[in-house]
Amino acid sequence: MTYHTARRRALGLVSSLALFGALATGAHSQAAPHPGASNAFSTTHFWDDLQLDYLPGDTWERLRDNLQWQDRSHDARVQHWIEYYRGNPSNVVEIIERARPWMAWINEKVETRGLPGEIALIPFVESSFDPTARSHRGAAGLWQFMPGTGDALGLSRLNGYDGRLDVVASTEAALDYIELQAEQWYEGDLELSLAAYNAGAGTVNRARHAASARGEPTDYWHLQLPNETMQYLPKLNAIAAIIADPEAHGVELPEIDDAPTFAKVTVEAPINLAQLATVSGMDQAELSALNPGLTNGSAHPATAEVVLVPIEHEDAVLAHLTAPLPPGPGTGAEQYVVVRGDSLSSIAALHGSSVEEIRQQNGLNGDVIHEGQRLDIPRRSLAAR
Repeated sequence: MTYHTARRRALGLVSSLALFGALATGAHSQAAPHPGASNAFSTTHFWDDLQLDYLPGDTWERLRDNLQWQDRSHDARVQHWIEYYRGNPSNVVEIIERARPWMAWINEKVETRGLPGEIALIPFVESSFDPTARSHRGAAGLWQFMPGTGDALGLSRLNGYDGRLDVVASTEAALDYIELQAEQWYEGDLELSLAAYNAGAGTVNRARHAASARGEPTDYWHLQLPNETMQYLPKLNAIAAIIADPEAHGVELPEIDDAPTFAKVTVEAPINLAQLATVSGMDQAELSALNPGLTNGSAHPATAEVVLVPIEHEDAVLAHLTAPLPPGPGTGAEQYVVVRGDSLSSIAALHGSSVEEIRQQNGLNGDVIHEGQRLDIPRRSLAAR
C-alpha cells in the first residue's frame, strides 16, 4: 500500500537516523508566513480542503464507512479489550465527548489520505483525546509526541508555542509519520508502523529479525513486543469494533455532526486570545481549548500560523481583526486593552515593543497595570500587521 501526500514526500528528507529509535511521533511546526504576505486576515475551515464528494452528515457513519480492520475483532487480545470497554461505557462516552471538536476534522484528514478509519481513533488510545495530556516519559498532546521525535520533524517548542499540543499541526504530523514509517521500514504495512509509533522502529525491527530467525511470521500479530505495544493495536481495534456496532456492545455513542466546528484564522499580526474572546463575544475557555498549543495565551506570526475559533464566531472574529484599532491620544500609537494576566513585559513581547517604550508612551512610572486599562502601543511595534 502506497500513499502519496506532499507532506510525506517532504518528510522523506528527514534523517531516518534521527527517527529510528523514537518512542512516539512528532509534529511539524507552524511556519510563519512569508514576510511579504498580505496583511489581510482570512479564515478557512476544514471543508475548504475537502477533496472528496461528501455531504456533511453523521461522524460515526462516515468513520464506519472507512474502517478496514474489522476482521481483527475476533482476536483474543481484541476481545479482551472489547470486554474491558463494555464494562466501562461511561469512560468511553467521556473520552468521545472530549473528541467532539476534533473528530470530524480528523476523520476527514484520514479519509483524504486513503488510510484506514481506525487511525482516526489513535488519540483515543494515546491521550483519551486530551490535547493537553502529558505522560511521565515526556510525551505530550493528542498524539503524544516525544520531544526528540518532534524536534527531528521540525516541531517548534518556543516563544509561547508548543506544536505537540497544536491539534492541527500534530494530527498532520502524526499521519505523515505513520505513512513515512510504513513505507520506509515495512513495505506499506500500517500495523507495523503503528507498533513502531508506540515502541520505536528499532524495537519493532529487532523483534521482526528475531522472529524471522526463529522461522516465525513477522507481522504485528505474531511478534514478541513490549506488553504495552502488544496491547496497542488490540485496544485500537476494540474501540473501532464498538463504534462499528455500539448497540451490540451496549454503548450509546454521543451524536457528533460531521460538520465544521472551527475556522482557521491566519495569524498576520499578534493575537491575544483573551482580548479576542472579549471583543468577539466568545467564551475565553472555549477559545483557549481550541488552541492548546498557544501556551502563553497569544499567537505571534513568527511562531504560529493559525488560530482556531468556533465556527459560529468566524464572522465576528474576522470583522474585529480586519478593523483598524482606534488611534491613541499619543502621536503614532494604537490602543491595546489590558486583560487578566497581562504584564507590561508580555504586552511588549506580543507587539514587538519594549517595556520602556510602552511606559514612555503612556506616562507610566512603574509596571502596575489593571484589567480593562487602555494602553497606547507605539505604531512602529505593530508593523507586523
